[in-house]
Amino acid sequence: MAARRQYEELARQLSAIGAVKRGLGRVLPHECPAGSAAVLTLLDRHGEMRMSRLAELLAIDMSVTSRHVAHVAERGWIDRSPDPADKRSRILRLTPAGQDMLADLSERYMNALVHYLADWSDDEVDQLNTLLARLRTSFGDCRPAPAVPPAPPGSAVLPVPPPPTPLVEQTTRTPA
Repeated sequence: MAARRQYEELARQLSAIGAVKRGLGRVLPHECPAGSAAVLTLLDRHGEMRMSRLAELLAIDMSVTSRHVAHVAERGWIDRSPDPADKRSRILRLTPAGQDMLADLSERYMNALVHYLADWSDDEVDQLNTLLARLRTSFGDCRPAPAVPPAPPGSAVLPVPPPPTPLVEQTTRTPA
């Protein structure tokens, strides 16, 4: 196990990740902020879905998801069509224009990473990718765990929380 000072340094480095994210966010076109980019990325990665599923993957409130969806729909990057199983719901799908925007976003991110990491070796980039993936796996999907029901009155048995659900699908807030 790592020493306390190593965890303290890790906490400082993780706090500084915000500057990295802001730097990458500056490469996004004005008409496609980070929330919109995340919507497009998730629809590309997971395929068509309901807004409730998108909100779950984004790990944000439905009202915020709705604003992001409205933004990308207004630009023609996604299509919202009635759900055949439930006419009250809409199915969100990436459009060809949305795929074009994603290609542009991907190119912008790639160019930014090439620029900022120009003095890194291939092995160093691979090592960072490996360690970040491992860190993310250690944290799981970071969604709140369901509440554990209280033990019945007079029960001598303490409730045991269910084991964590393994991460099946990745969530993201930034484009891949």
